Amino acid sequence: MSGRYFVLLPLLAWGVLHNPVEAQLGGLINKAKNTVLGKGGDLSADEAGSGLKEALNVGVDQAVSFLSAKDGYYVSPYKILMPEEAKTMAAKLKMIPGFAKFEEDLLEKMNRAAEDAATQAKPIFVNAIKQMTFQDALNILMGEKNAATQYLQRTTTNPLTEAFMPVIQTSLDKFNAREYWSSAVTAYNKIPLVKKMNPELDKYVTEKALLGMFKLVEVKELDIRQNVDSRSSDLLKKVFAKQDKK
Repeated sequence: MSGRYFVLLPLLAWGVLHNPVEAQLGGLINKAKNTVLGKGGDLSADEAGSGLKEALNVGVDQAVSFLSAKDGYYVSPYKILMPEEAKTMAAKLKMIPGFAKFEEDLLEKMNRAAEDAATQAKPIFVNAIKQMTFQDALNILMGEKNAATQYLQRTTTNPLTEAFMPVIQTSLDKFNAREYWSSAVTAYNKIPLVKKMNPELDKYVTEKALLGMFKLVEVKELDIRQNVDSRSSDLLKKVFAKQDKK
């Protein structure tokens, strides 16, 4: 063994003993994060993450703008339909004064409330996007065509529901929906021989409003993935060009 090896071995031993494991691992992780994706050397992991976050923000912004406009829910594929319990009630209530148009009235009130509340969902979506990790970004970029929406739905449904419920309640009251619903339930339960009902309108409208928003975000995601013209920045073009080649 030559003399140079006797010099190198003590130096290597010193490095192992004096550098914490965490520091070594941190260096490896940082190196991996900054390594380009693929052999072309054209896209870093940080760029992939930033590009996907931008795409999600664009999708959420467009979805909120659409759904918060008049008829965004009410006259669209995202319309909130009648709860099953309400369908059962409707046939009986038609015979009671004040509820001849129960189904029509309730549908409009629910959907107008959802439109009114839609803008309040945006900050919660944006916060979820900020929390995306490095691995999330890579999985989404190279994943299914709705991978970004799946991520959002998986990570935001619970906090969105919790935060959105009070907003929906306020909007339902703005359109007199909860009072109308309560009166309808009371009138129905007084009908002889019917099964008593007391379904939660607030929870139902909240869940359906969010489901409609997720569906529209999915449409916007698909558009960005498949349509080059929808990639509105250089970063979006660069990131999704990589996805196009997979």
